Amino acid sequence: MSQNKQRGGARKGAGRPKGTGKFGEPTTPVRVPVSMVREVAELVELRGRGLPLYTSRVQAGMPTAADDSLEGKLDLHSHVVRHPGSTFFVRVQGDSMLNAGIHEGDILVVDRSLEAREGSIVIAVLDGELTVKRLRRKNGQVELVPENDRYPVIVVHPEQEFRIWGVVTTVVHSV
Repeated sequence: MSQNKQRGGARKGAGRPKGTGKFGEPTTPVRVPVSMVREVAELVELRGRGLPLYTSRVQAGMPTAADDSLEGKLDLHSHVVRHPGSTFFVRVQGDSMLNAGIHEGDILVVDRSLEAREGSIVIAVLDGELTVKRLRRKNGQVELVPENDRYPVIVVHPEQEFRIWGVVTTVVHSV
């Protein structure tokens, strides 16, 4: 066999010309956990796209004349996620936060990089259990306050395992 013949590897002129694929630019292989392939593919598909955002505002009081002027595209992710590396989403179970506008099944956007302050709605871990409540400090004690009168205030005692996982920044609520 001749030593000049190549076997395998890149061949000059073979394949699709760079920048002519689906994305219009060169791509690179990336290792992704099998469980996340669908989500990563969806994220790539949504890049540069968004839903239409109209310049007209919708009155919550008296109706006004309709205006269908398009302002541009809206990427909700860019509006609700300030710190992508420290943000996660969680779905609500239960009704202890109804008066804060948080209902069963809602999705909460939670930012772990924000400092929990007095009155913040937080995701807390208390004795290994997750809960969403309003944070209150009273007489040197931490309290987790529900926004539904049917539930008692939870006083955090020093011997309990307690940690704040993050601050709720946005509620995604279906009507």
